[in-house]
Parts: sequence; structure tokens; C-alpha cells
Amino acid sequence: MDKQGETELARSLLAGETDAFERFVAHFRAKVFHYSWLMCGQPEDAEEVAQETLLKVFENFDQLREPEHVRAWVFRIAKNACRMHRRKSVFAPAHELSLDELAPTGELPASAVPPDAELLRVELRNVLDRIISELPQSYRAVVLLRDVEELSTEETAQILDLSTDVVKTRLHRGRLAMRQKLDCYVHNNCLENQQPNPTPLT
Repeated sequence: MDKQGETELARSLLAGETDAFERFVAHFRAKVFHYSWLMCGQPEDAEEVAQETLLKVFENFDQLREPEHVRAWVFRIAKNACRMHRRKSVFAPAHELSLDELAPTGELPASAVPPDAELLRVELRNVLDRIISELPQSYRAVVLLRDVEELSTEETAQILDLSTDVVKTRLHRGRLAMRQKLDCYVHNNCLENQQPNPTPLT
């Protein structure tokens, strides 16, 4: 479903159409779960966050003033739910990486595409999820909202309470860090057997 479809779905829900609830859950549940899993770091946390997010969405849906921005509105609620849940999670790691720990030192050449790229598509999707989960939280949040959920820079800035310039900077650095890790994987398979180690929200 594209953004226009989401807008129409939000308007249907606001209008009280009986089947809009199920369609809304069917569309957004997987998206919120995926976001929460990569931000919170554990499926156990992500499932609870997804449930809490959707519950809060429906409790407060009458507060949605701009149906055309329903995706950004949902993910702002998900961000807050994940932050609160992460603080009390038994899975929270003791150490949080600094923002610059994974920052690249400069531009990297584009990775060569292997001849069997299509065969690796599913595997690389899993690798990308792993790479995203290993980014520092500030980079990860921007990458998820901009590149995975395809929100605008302005919407991402509003969700994260940042300026657009900060969003652009973190997105640039996050993409470079991801490219470095992906390049390493494609050419050397050096990510094999590594486990994601997401950092906590602050």
C-alpha cells in the first residue's frame, strides 16, 4: 500500500468504517514490528511494542489531524513506545555505542554487484537488517524512517525531534557505515556468524 492508500485508509478509519480497523492492523502491524525489532533488539520486545503502539494509535486516532501523514504519526507513537519499553527491558545491553564508533572516515567506493545477486537477495535482506541493528541508535532511527519506511526528511525530523540538517547528516553517516559493512560482506562474507547487537534508546 502506498502513501495515498494509507491516507484513504486513515480517512476511512476516522469516518468509522467497520472494516477499516482490520485493514489498518493488517497493513501497519508488520511494519511497526520490523521497526521495533531493529530498534529494540529482541522479538520479545518488538511484539509488545507493536501491540502497545497499535493500542495507542486506536486510543488516540481522533487526534490525527492530517490523514496524509498517518505513517509518520504511527511511527512517532512507535518510537515513544519503543523508548519506554526499552528502558525496562531485560534484554537491554549494558553498553551503548557512541555515535562516532561506526562513523566511516571517508567516502567508500560503491560495492561491486556479484553475478548471483538475485540468488542472494533474501540473504542480503537479512544482512541489511543485521547491519541496521548494529548502527548506533541515532543513525539507526534515521535510516529506518528514511530508507525503510520512506518517510520524508521533514517527517523524520518531526518524529525524532531533530532539525532537518541533523537528519541529513545522520542519514549520510549511517548509509556510509552500512555501505562499509555491506561491502565487507559481499566481498569477504565477513559478517557471517555475527549476531546483531542493537543499542538501547536514550
